[in-house]
Amino acid sequence: MEEKNLIDETADQSKQDVKDGAIGLLSSIKKYLKELLDFRHDTDHEATIEAIKADIPFKGATAWILIFAVFVASIGLNADSTAVVIGAMLISPLMGPILGIGSAFAINDIDVFKKSLVSLATMIVLSLLASFVFFYFFPLSEDTSELLGRTKPDIRDVLIAFFGGLALMVARTKKGTVASVIFGVAIATALMPPLCTAGYGLAKGFSGDSVGFTYAFGAMYLFTINTIFIALATFLVLKLLSFPMHKYANAARRKRYATVATVVGIAVMIPAFYTFIHALNESRMTSELKKFVNSEIKTITELQLIEQEPLISDKVLKLNFFNEVPESTVNVLYNQLRNNDQYKNIKDFKLDIKGSDTKSFDLITTAYNDKRQELAESKNIIAGLQKEIEDLRGTVSNLNYRLEQGVLGESNKAIAFSTVVKDAKIRYQDIREIGFARVLSSKDFIEIDTIPMAIIKWNTSIPDSIIQFKEKELRTWLQKEMSLDTLFIKREY
Repeated sequence: MEEKNLIDETADQSKQDVKDGAIGLLSSIKKYLKELLDFRHDTDHEATIEAIKADIPFKGATAWILIFAVFVASIGLNADSTAVVIGAMLISPLMGPILGIGSAFAINDIDVFKKSLVSLATMIVLSLLASFVFFYFFPLSEDTSELLGRTKPDIRDVLIAFFGGLALMVARTKKGTVASVIFGVAIATALMPPLCTAGYGLAKGFSGDSVGFTYAFGAMYLFTINTIFIALATFLVLKLLSFPMHKYANAARRKRYATVATVVGIAVMIPAFYTFIHALNESRMTSELKKFVNSEIKTITELQLIEQEPLISDKVLKLNFFNEVPESTVNVLYNQLRNNDQYKNIKDFKLDIKGSDTKSFDLITTAYNDKRQELAESKNIIAGLQKEIEDLRGTVSNLNYRLEQGVLGESNKAIAFSTVVKDAKIRYQDIREIGFARVLSSKDFIEIDTIPMAIIKWNTSIPDSIIQFKEKELRTWLQKEMSLDTLFIKREY
């Protein structure tokens, strides 16, 4: 009995030791995680606020830096160069006023809010104006991927802006700011390219292409998303770190400003959360549409899908098939779309199906064969016509030669006039027209001489002094080429 009690006591003690060990392990893990993730002890409240305030003013060098950044980004978008666009993001000063707005709400500083808002509005207007001027005078031949990628924001842009803003503010509040984090956030959130894209859209729209205004609206929407969520991240980090509220001498004034800040903050955050929910839903619908096409359509071997086009706003999925799509197959697809829980976000979508029936395919095949036969016959006709053209060219060339010999005379010395004029045009590009003739002339009205004469028509934009010099060169060259002892030049206007 005593032995059994001893065994029980040992077992209880072992259980207690295990329990104590587990508690100790959990406590150690908790302590480790707290030390790992807690960054409040490394926060410099005063230096952080001062650094944010220092980046808010927009004048002097900051204005020129922004203008240059706009042109760099515009050139990068024009050339479809990712590296150049990234460079413009790094030198852009747009981040300063946005952080100022977020911090103003967090610490209830209405003066900082006013200055930040004015600076940001000025930056936006100046950026749009500079990019508009650039793209108006240097339009694109076609829309580049760098531009198109900033006209349709989605849930990823919202998340990038929010988490990028969190990373930036954590780095900003740390003693000894981490510069690499700031640069990385500037690249990730991409504030400058959307503004330049909006300027491009405006330039395209005012040039007569209405799609440009759509580009401008989408790009400004992306910029607004980035701005709001970076400011929201700034607000949350400063509140989490318990930054002290701005002190006002007048308690009533402090309360009034706090109320105004709260109302404005809520007014701004409502569209931000709406944007987030809308972008999230759109992302889910896009994902489910892709899954529906891959799982329900591409797995049907008798269907040959040519192209697909999801229209999220209209809730339509356009499907174009090469072959006929039976009514029974359409019903099966609709049944899967309506009843399968995998597609709960796209249940109310309409399928716009276009297919080619068998008769149409046969007609196309027959028409194709007929056209091939017609093409073969046309090739034979063209070959015959080409031979006739070559024969005619030979005849014309022979006639030209005989005519030139009759005009030039001394066939054993002269060369074909057609060869001379070709060389003359190469040597003297300012000649607009050239002619040659043997003119009957008499100085004493008794004896008649035959005078070789070149009739030249020059480009009217050439000064007379230059024409005189070139005519001397031309006379010497023509006499040598045409084996003439004498040659007169007549100028036509």
